[in-house]
Amino acid sequence: MNTVLHLLSRYGYLIVFGSMLLESVGIPIPAVPFLIAGGAACALGTMNPGGTILSAIVAGLMGDTLLYFLGRKAGWWVLGLLCRVSANPETCILRSAQSFYKRGRITLVIAKYIPGINTMAPPLAGSLKMRLKQFLALDFLGGLLYILPFFALGYFFSRQIEYIIRSLHTVSQIVLGLLVLAVIGYAIYRIRIYYKHRLYRTVPRTTVQALVKKLADPESDGKILIADVRSHGYYDSGTKRIKGSFRLEPASIEDQLHKLPKDREIYLYCT
Repeated sequence: MNTVLHLLSRYGYLIVFGSMLLESVGIPIPAVPFLIAGGAACALGTMNPGGTILSAIVAGLMGDTLLYFLGRKAGWWVLGLLCRVSANPETCILRSAQSFYKRGRITLVIAKYIPGINTMAPPLAGSLKMRLKQFLALDFLGGLLYILPFFALGYFFSRQIEYIIRSLHTVSQIVLGLLVLAVIGYAIYRIRIYYKHRLYRTVPRTTVQALVKKLADPESDGKILIADVRSHGYYDSGTKRIKGSFRLEPASIEDQLHKLPKDREIYLYCT
């Protein structure tokens, strides 16, 4: 425990700042253990509560604001990049967009507690043109609601955490074994999800140029339908659409399939 306290006393603020920043930009390093450790270190007198909380809040705001501006400039390319580790990137993006659309601004306040949405919310806000002041205010509130409970947990249960850390030295082999089992279990889970969604990876695709050429062919007249399946926020009033396309709501697409003609080629386009 003395070694842990020594590290926190020397690098504690940097550790809390770094873990929160990395988590905010989507790198899978959880900040919660470091927030709890920071709270415990404050209770034991090796760190300052104000400095610890401020480090975490500033890091969270920096990471989220970076994603906000990336979402604003690069659109949903950023979301596609963040969803790349998902078994099905299209589903990942759609689920995040629907959550943001249904909950509105409250999503930014609770996003940190929702796996998947926590990283998606800032670029979504930027992509949907939320005002910067509004984003910063909501993100700051959401950061406080995320940081303070875990900090308080470490602060008020510092003695118990100290005891647990000391006990870990005697059960390190058990902990290592559980960690290995967890990694194996996660790998099996990812393989299963990949296999389950393998069909989505073989969906036929085409280029814009190929479709334009086909539409220009007189023989294709009346044989092609183009469906707009863009997610919420991209088909509102004033949004430009491909001429002649019709709206196909992605959230209820299965209920609308029976209305589609079976004697035409149907092309879908999204964000």
